[in-house]
Amino acid sequence: MKTKLDKKTLDCLVQAAIAVKKNSYSPYSHFKVGAAVLAPDGQIYAGTNIENASYGLTVCAERNAMFRGVCNGQRQFIALAVCTDPVEGDDFGSPCGACRQVMAEFMKLDAPILLVSVNKKDQTKVLKKKLKDLLPLPFLKPGE
Repeated sequence: MKTKLDKKTLDCLVQAAIAVKKNSYSPYSHFKVGAAVLAPDGQIYAGTNIENASYGLTVCAERNAMFRGVCNGQRQFIALAVCTDPVEGDDFGSPCGACRQVMAEFMKLDAPILLVSVNKKDQTKVLKKKLKDLLPLPFLKPGE
């Protein structure tokens, strides 16, 4: 059964990203991130950023969410939400280049990416983009 990308489903995805952000392990950057991906069967997989004193070993929330889904047998995702605190000069943070490339491995380029910002008054803003807007020239698998 393919999941519909209706408002209720996307709201659940956003809420999962918001909820998991509180589990962030970010003692170095103090920048908490939560992400959630939606599989075609309706299952949501959430992940948060996990930092390390050896910065190169840090893993982003988006990749943790996708890898969690892959560990559970998923090979495709149909939407992703990523939640950050507001970024100075802009309301929304966005996935890094490495996460965008991993997203291209497991998502279609027209998949919705929901950038979510929650301010100190718990007001939520959502900016909807497509993966191809965030990664215009992806390195794709042969034949795609």
